Amino acid sequence: MRPRVIKLQLHLAPVTVDLGGTKTMAWRTIKPAFHYEKCTKCGLCATYCPEGVIFQKEDGFFHPDYEYCKGCGICAVECGKKFIEMIREI
Repeated sequence: MRPRVIKLQLHLAPVTVDLGGTKTMAWRTIKPAFHYEKCTKCGLCATYCPEGVIFQKEDGFFHPDYEYCKGCGICAVECGKKFIEMIREI
């Protein structure tokens, strides 16, 4: 039986470097885009974010901190209204 070969293609984003090593946007290739017109402000995105980088602002909507977001997409999967779309980093 031949081993299965998986080819990956990476598109790297513009690099922002923090010498402290805490920011993750230097290697992120996709990020969540929030469409607030559909948002019910339920907070599932913030609840399931493994990095804890989605916060509720004064307007009641939840906003990601893009400097620390890893682009894992869990927020988009867990959003009940599917108003979070994962888009390619520019």
